[in-house]
Amino acid sequence: MAKSIIQTDKAPQAIGTYSQAVKAGTTVYLSGQIPLNPETMEMVSDDFAEQAKQVFENVKAVCEAAGGTMNDLVKVNIFLPDLSNFATVNEIMAQYFNKPYPARAAIGVRALPKDSQIEIDGVMELPE
Repeated sequence: MAKSIIQTDKAPQAIGTYSQAVKAGTTVYLSGQIPLNPETMEMVSDDFAEQAKQVFENVKAVCEAAGGTMNDLVKVNIFLPDLSNFATVNEIMAQYFNKPYPARAAIGVRALPKDSQIEIDGVMELPE
């Protein structure tokens, strides 16, 4: 099965040896997104809610570049250095998804790139 590299200027460019997403068949594997402003490649804010919104916007941009929407995500992983922010994540996530929601894991981590307070990756299944 051939794979396609997904790339968009509407999400931060990769800051390492990875692609924003890779499509294999109808499945798209999204790399982790942190709250970088895609135009400046700087952190959007120190405020957690603003960081979370930017991450969801970045994920949304990659989903759209792959030909899908946020509602095509079947699995989402959310990485948080501070799990006390989980309620805020739920509130913001509800603004980006319709029911039925994707499967999800919230993972407490020690640190994230660029001292981000949140990172999200996921797997998307495109309609055939």
